Amino acid sequence: MILGDLGADVLKIERPGSGDESRGWGPPFDSRGESAYYLCCNRNKLSAVADLDDANDQAMLRRLIADADVVVENFRPDVLAKRSLDHAELLAANPKLIWCTITGFGAESSRPGYDFVVQAESGWMSITGAPDGQPMKTGVALVDLITGKDAAIAVLAALAGARRGTPSERRLVVSLRQSATSALINVAQNALVTGRPAGRWGNAHANLVPYELFEASDRGLVIAVGSDAQFAAMSRALGLDSLADARFVTNAGRLAHRAEIVAAIRARVATKTASEWIAILEPSGVPCGLVRTVLEALGDVSASPLTGVAPLAPAAVRRAPPLLDEHGELVRAHGWDAFAPLDC
Repeated sequence: MILGDLGADVLKIERPGSGDESRGWGPPFDSRGESAYYLCCNRNKLSAVADLDDANDQAMLRRLIADADVVVENFRPDVLAKRSLDHAELLAANPKLIWCTITGFGAESSRPGYDFVVQAESGWMSITGAPDGQPMKTGVALVDLITGKDAAIAVLAALAGARRGTPSERRLVVSLRQSATSALINVAQNALVTGRPAGRWGNAHANLVPYELFEASDRGLVIAVGSDAQFAAMSRALGLDSLADARFVTNAGRLAHRAEIVAAIRARVATKTASEWIAILEPSGVPCGLVRTVLEALGDVSASPLTGVAPLAPAAVRRAPPLLDEHGELVRAHGWDAFAPLDC
């Protein structure tokens, strides 16, 4: 979808009959019968079905790949090769082709890749949730999203720089596990530096104080102090003279006295509404924000029940998510030229 948003002609090949499994991941479904889950990431594509075990459909796919710039697929090893769609042969036959394989656990692994499983195995769940509660996954399939972005970046880099390389150089492999583990970022570095397992902090932060959720008199807000100057500004804005203490001047000192600082802020924040505190903290340069619902957040952006949250320019929404095989006849008759009449 990212590549389609940026202007690429994207052809989505689906299995006959049921198509993309996410078409059935509902409710909710829209008036056309499409699941919201499917709609969220399938705009700017055409849809055609192909039976990978059918010789005619295999031939059609080889013709399409012969003229393609990029193939993105997430099949397990040998699934395509056994069906006359070997990536090495197709890369050799098309010297401009970039082939991107998205896997769960690497190019040689046959394990199916699901976001939830990778969140568990990559360490994410061990650091998410209340300190005294169960490990938790994130509220969205964030591993899937990060891996998709990593794949888009890799494809764009290959198109820009290495597309004249050897077939092996034009074959990209992205994995959910690699993307998820890389995204541990500072948490991973903490563990590498200390040699100790990372813990769960709930809505607090392992390296910054205060950087967490506080309950005002009516709803929650977050205060995210990232510098010594911001801490001083926050203390003044909250009217907490007790925090103007030499022990708290640096972040290291605040980490050492986390409980004392957080307790003082909690007691003070509870005395006013969240909006009142935002009005006081923001002019002082203190990073803060209300805990809002998804519908409240969507009020700030351009979003559609059919095409989702609109991308920022230069990306654009050009086509609604397609129905299953909506463009099959065009694609079978015209190949990549199927896009031309639709763009007129």
